[in-house]
Amino acid sequence: MTTSEQYDKVIGGCQETFIRKTSDYGTSWRVYRTISVADQIYIKAKRIRTIQEKKEQRIGDDIKSEFQGILNYAVIGLIQLDIQNDETEQLPVQEVNERYSQKVLMAKKLMEDKNHDYGEAWRDMSQESFVDLSLAKILRIKQILANKGKTIASEGIDANFFDILNYAVFALILISEGKH
Repeated sequence: MTTSEQYDKVIGGCQETFIRKTSDYGTSWRVYRTISVADQIYIKAKRIRTIQEKKEQRIGDDIKSEFQGILNYAVIGLIQLDIQNDETEQLPVQEVNERYSQKVLMAKKLMEDKNHDYGEAWRDMSQESFVDLSLAKILRIKQILANKGKTIASEGIDANFFDILNYAVFALILISEGKH
């Protein structure tokens, strides 16, 4: 399978879960502010890190499902950045699916551009690095929020969510290959 095919497969599984949950719960995630989305990703990444360090877990959700959650929360973060706070809380499932597809298409394009320049270096990275990089990106998002969204020399919140999304895809691809 090519990287592009692997990427699409990972996204397809995550999107299917996301849309099924949207059918069950509606768009209850619309109440999340950016800091809350960042905290949800932080919790999941921190849990993965704890499992990695302790080499055991007591709750059923495995590392793979936590990376899937990170990916889906990154998509939520990206969608929320586009929607004004005064817009309707509930979105139709079809609109959610379209917005999800749009964001992951943008993330895939970013991945392809970076893969071109970096030569798929991520294939030689550890799962621990994907978690640490995601945690660092969350801290960056929190600092940007503390700075009232202003940056002087850095990318914005959306770029950090896109990177987190792609780190989760990379981790899930490597898990599917049996490397992590």
